[in-house]
Amino acid sequence: MPAKPASTAKRSRNPDDPPALTKAWFDEADLFQAGKLVRRGRGRPKGSGTKVQLTLRLDRDVVAAYKATGAGWQTRVNKALRATLPAARLRARRSSAT
Repeated sequence: MPAKPASTAKRSRNPDDPPALTKAWFDEADLFQAGKLVRRGRGRPKGSGTKVQLTLRLDRDVVAAYKATGAGWQTRVNKALRATLPAARLRARRSSAT
């Protein structure tokens, strides 16, 4: 079994000798006021709010082809779906007119 990376290894600390709470530590910490989170510290940045998370089933070969193009494949899938919107709207209008 491979050894754990250094970042996940257990660190033994003396509880009577805690690490110093530096300005950098406070700059990266979450900030709460009256029990409400007002500033997030480290971690994933907040999303733009324009995207919706959902579950979508696609054919394996389609997903494999997009993944093979490398990082950003989900954005490329989104662009491909967006490119079909005007044509789909046109077809819907034509079929409802008949």
